Amino acid sequence: MWNRERFDLKVRLTLRVAAISAACFAAISAYFLVTTDRAAHARIDGIAAIVAKTLELQQGKVLWTASPRSDFPNLDPVSAYVMTPGLCLAFRGPGGDMLQRFCSGAPVAEDPPPQIFTAFYRGLFDPGREAARPVILRGTKLGDAVVSVDPAVQTAEAWHEAGRLMLALTIALPLLCVLVYAALARALRPTRMIRSGLEQIAAGDLTARLPPFDLAELSAVRDVFNHLAESLDTALAERAELTRKLIALQDEERRHLARELHDEFGQSLAAIRALASSARQTAAQDCPSLLGECDGIARTATGMMETLRGALFRLRPPDVEELGLVASLEGLVAGWNGRSRGETRYTIRFDGTFETLPATISANIYRIVQEALTNAAKHAGATRVNLELAMHADEIALAIDDDGRSHDPAAKSGMGLLGMRERVAALRGRLSFEAGPNGGSALRVVIPLATATPHALEHAA
Repeated sequence: MWNRERFDLKVRLTLRVAAISAACFAAISAYFLVTTDRAAHARIDGIAAIVAKTLELQQGKVLWTASPRSDFPNLDPVSAYVMTPGLCLAFRGPGGDMLQRFCSGAPVAEDPPPQIFTAFYRGLFDPGREAARPVILRGTKLGDAVVSVDPAVQTAEAWHEAGRLMLALTIALPLLCVLVYAALARALRPTRMIRSGLEQIAAGDLTARLPPFDLAELSAVRDVFNHLAESLDTALAERAELTRKLIALQDEERRHLARELHDEFGQSLAAIRALASSARQTAAQDCPSLLGECDGIARTATGMMETLRGALFRLRPPDVEELGLVASLEGLVAGWNGRSRGETRYTIRFDGTFETLPATISANIYRIVQEALTNAAKHAGATRVNLELAMHADEIALAIDDDGRSHDPAAKSGMGLLGMRERVAALRGRLSFEAGPNGGSALRVVIPLATATPHALEHAA
């Protein structure tokens, strides 16, 4: 519903300015055309009035002198003063007949108006319209003085007055659009910085800040942006600190549980196995029929001790700080290869040097890999699991790929993935778990080293 076509802001504003400018230009041109038409009609109305007055004086002179010879109407005297190219003077008698008509020829225009302008002007203003004034003497109407202008001449005059202005405005409009676009591009140049800052925020870089801007509106956006980025940074830092404390508490609980299992349950299993061995010796002498039961008790106790040893290993991993991250992960992978008995093949590859990595980061990476391998073994049903750990200048990248089931809901919503997300969030890193390009699942973890300071990680593991 909201997928409307997008336009560049500069283009949209330029088009709006162009539309408003075009409307203004059209209004100015229309004003000049109307003014020119009114001036033309006012001029011929004035000429008609002069011609009518002149004819009245002519007839009055005839009556005053009582001359038997009358040359009324005579338009020659007045034509010498008012005649212009394309102008027609005429006298129309009371019966409507033209008694005399005198017209000057229309000059050949060197720059005739365009046909589209001629058609537009003639359709809108009706050039060539007559102006008539009555000739009255002693209350008697003798006829009408009629004045008109050749439509072609009036159209040419209108084009000369207003058409050239329209042409100039037509040429000026694209130039104005270019200038407006350039001005908007310069004024909106800071929007690229705002977009870049938003992209940094979206990528997880909450250190992005915007510089001061000249425009008040953009300065307001800058203030809100910087305040929001600072608030998000503070909120995520507090969340990461809380997550680190929760992880530290969880690991302490695991260590406590591992000690309790080792000290209490482990000793009990060892005692059961010792008692089963003693009972077997006694049964061998007194009751040989109980040897099978004694061996079964010993085997059960041995199996439970192996299960307990695996649980203790997962609850309390080896000292990563003492062995090193590489050796610890290689041991972890070797253990999974041994327990899988060839059903699943686990491989690991390292790229870079990890000796200088802080112990807290090493411990968390070990836990993340441990949870990932457990997920792959429990939910994916994979036959191949590949791990790659790479050290870069400012981050550590972990990639785990398998060929198992990629759409198992348990693998995406289980406690193992939740624990990995918590640890990655505590290190201000990024985690993604998606279907692999060739089937299976792909886990990607990126941990930045810039934020992994000892102060920030003192409770992480």
